[in-house]
Amino acid sequence: MANFLTSSIGKKFIQSVSGAFLVIFLLLHGTINFFSVIDSMHGVFGKVAADAVRFSEGDGWFQLGCDFMSTPVIDIMVPILALGFLIHIVYGIWLSVENYTKRGGIKRYEVASKAKNDSWSAKNMFVLGIIILGFLAFHLTHFWAKMQLREFMGGEAENPYYLLLTTFKNWWVLALYIVWFFFIWLHLNHGFWSMFQTIGWNNKKWLKRLKVIGIIVSTLVILLFVCTAVNAFVEANFVTASHQWTAPLLANF
Repeated sequence: MANFLTSSIGKKFIQSVSGAFLVIFLLLHGTINFFSVIDSMHGVFGKVAADAVRFSEGDGWFQLGCDFMSTPVIDIMVPILALGFLIHIVYGIWLSVENYTKRGGIKRYEVASKAKNDSWSAKNMFVLGIIILGFLAFHLTHFWAKMQLREFMGGEAENPYYLLLTTFKNWWVLALYIVWFFFIWLHLNHGFWSMFQTIGWNNKKWLKRLKVIGIIVSTLVILLFVCTAVNAFVEANFVTASHQWTAPLLANF
């Protein structure tokens, strides 16, 4: 087992499995965030029940989604996700350093194939990963630190609608996030089909299909996040003040 974990194939396999787990998490996270857009469509953005009970009928969709993210099952998954993300980073660095020493330059981890003739993102997965990691730290201070972390420490999470409004009210923050989403798209776009290639699905017929599926999946994930951010910017600057249940949120801006 130890030999497998340290072998080239084993490291690529673990990198692929941890990457697949992160794709699933991003789909879940993006879907819950998109609930805030659905709330806006129904004119209930910011609607939170006065009773502070989880899954209250008076809550908007986004609040209900955040309640789900605060359930014990998700609380257990958070450290598992953190471990999976850490493994993904460590093995990504390990593979990139090996490629650097063996090939004389920083290139992505490769499964011996046509990969070296592939896209820029395919050749720069390590660089993309570092950029994404830097923005992730910025993102965690906006949301996770003020919600899940506070609850984990025994405190009370901030209103999720308020966090959306205060984070995306400024256009430059929105612009930074969109740039970050673009880098994630590049990383996911290549990573999706690459993880299948690692387990042997690398014939010409399937590789072409997986690349198309990868574009579709990564685009869907990123659109969920982009729509959420743009909608929050619009709500904060043009719409929210007209909603009787969200207007008080603006008082602290």
